[in-house]
Amino acid sequence: MTQDKAKIYFLYARKSSESEDRQMASIESQKRELGGITEDDNLKITATLEESHSAKKRGQRPIFNEMIKRIEKGEANGILLWNVNRLSRNAGDTGIVIDLLDSGDLLEVRTPGQIFRNTPNDKFLLNLFCSQAKLENDNKGVDTKRGLKSKAERGWYPTFTALGYTHNPLKRKGEKEIMKDPERFHLVKKMFDLLLTGHCLPSKIYATAINEWNLRNKFGKNFSISTLYRIFHDPFYYGEFEYPKGSGNWYTGKHEAMITKSEYEKIQIMLGRDDRPRPQKHEFSYSGELRCGECGAMITAEYKIKRQKNGNVHLYTYYHCTKRKDPKCSQRKVVEEKVLEDRIDDILGQIEIPASFKEWAVKKLHEENEKEMEFRNKVISDKRRNYDSSVARLDRLLDMRINGEISENEFTEKKKPLEEEKAKAMELLNDTDAQLDDWIAKIEEALNITEDAQKRFKLGSQEEKNEVFAPLGSNLLLLDKKLHIKDENRLFNIQKASKEVKAIYTRFEPHETPINKEALARAYDQSPMLLAWRDSFRTFEWMKGLADPATIINQTRQLLALV
Repeated sequence: MTQDKAKIYFLYARKSSESEDRQMASIESQKRELGGITEDDNLKITATLEESHSAKKRGQRPIFNEMIKRIEKGEANGILLWNVNRLSRNAGDTGIVIDLLDSGDLLEVRTPGQIFRNTPNDKFLLNLFCSQAKLENDNKGVDTKRGLKSKAERGWYPTFTALGYTHNPLKRKGEKEIMKDPERFHLVKKMFDLLLTGHCLPSKIYATAINEWNLRNKFGKNFSISTLYRIFHDPFYYGEFEYPKGSGNWYTGKHEAMITKSEYEKIQIMLGRDDRPRPQKHEFSYSGELRCGECGAMITAEYKIKRQKNGNVHLYTYYHCTKRKDPKCSQRKVVEEKVLEDRIDDILGQIEIPASFKEWAVKKLHEENEKEMEFRNKVISDKRRNYDSSVARLDRLLDMRINGEISENEFTEKKKPLEEEKAKAMELLNDTDAQLDDWIAKIEEALNITEDAQKRFKLGSQEEKNEVFAPLGSNLLLLDKKLHIKDENRLFNIQKASKEVKAIYTRFEPHETPINKEALARAYDQSPMLLAWRDSFRTFEWMKGLADPATIINQTRQLLALV
């Protein structure tokens, strides 16, 4: 071919569907722009070729590949396009175009602002502009990866959300937080709950979710059963995620978890999955709180799975001695978690006190606190005077040094003990304030968590059970497959208080509905045992600055244990 040969063009317009070109002109606007050039320069267009496809990888655009073959066949010898970056963003496709210029099959590549022909300078510039487009594309990729990693480090999974979750629409792109999907979250959780019962196979759960609950993905379409298995194996649902996948980089998500980590691990065992994505120790509900009643070693636990012929899967948790203190410990029998929880429930039942007692207890505690305020304020006032006295003496000593009344050595010698006295006074003053704040905050917390404990333990989630169990946990021993309280006298005192309160409460219950709270409170006030309980708070030595506030919290929880 020669440069004098008539030029026939393919008009090529491309719009990528990916993020790299979302701000580029649309195909229609490209064609309008090029249409004006065609009329002005009287160009002959044999065909208009358009596609929506990324140009990042070589040979991946079907329309572009077809255009190259047609140029090689001689159907056209020119390419008209809006911008060189529409032609190529990779070295492979750029090389093909330059080869066509070298062979003479392609006479020119034309844009609204420039023409590239088979000359060294033109081919160099064409290659340079396409390489620049590739550089921009590569930089965007690096920036995008950096942004996604940063988002993961902030606790937000950076790509698509899992079924049951959605992005916060009020946040701008790149900063969208993950929140519960109001339409699907509770349904996905029900799928987990069904599986954890051990009575439903995944296939049955899938059929129920699709046919009865009408659960669909965010596009309104049915999801596959393989997606269901991916959901059951996805650690995202208990609050952690790996990014990128397979990298070994794990992050704690800020999204609201749908299940607990313990429940997730149970599901993996139930489904027989050995290749869990993140090998870790199992977390058992009570293993950290129990000790062996014979050798004193910690109690550990393990899962056992039973598969029935009908396909049902049952998961059991058994507790037993670790034998780390004494390998010859005779405690070889295991205790099933359900049996353990039944025993804990019995203990809670023995010490349960009506909720009305909590109101009375809170009121009395505040009354006792008011009575002690004068004494505590006096303590603070005395410590404040000691501190102010130390500061005043230091000021006088400094004045004496400035006026030349004492030497530098005398000043240094007398200053040191005064500074130590001042520091000690400040420490005592701060410690008193901290104790007061600690008491007010923690006593309220201790009373709040004790309400309806037996009910919460029986019906609540595992987290709620652990919260209720915690006050008793340090006193529990496992011996001969039975749960024992280490300090029986402490339990007896709690039981005694419980019986007294229940007896008072029962006298009112049959006669008055609702119960007269004022009359009930007066009855509590007239009980010698409950008055002794109230007065016991006056004798806590911490009020005189001699005991650790943490001790009072433990004693409070024991006295009011699980009201």
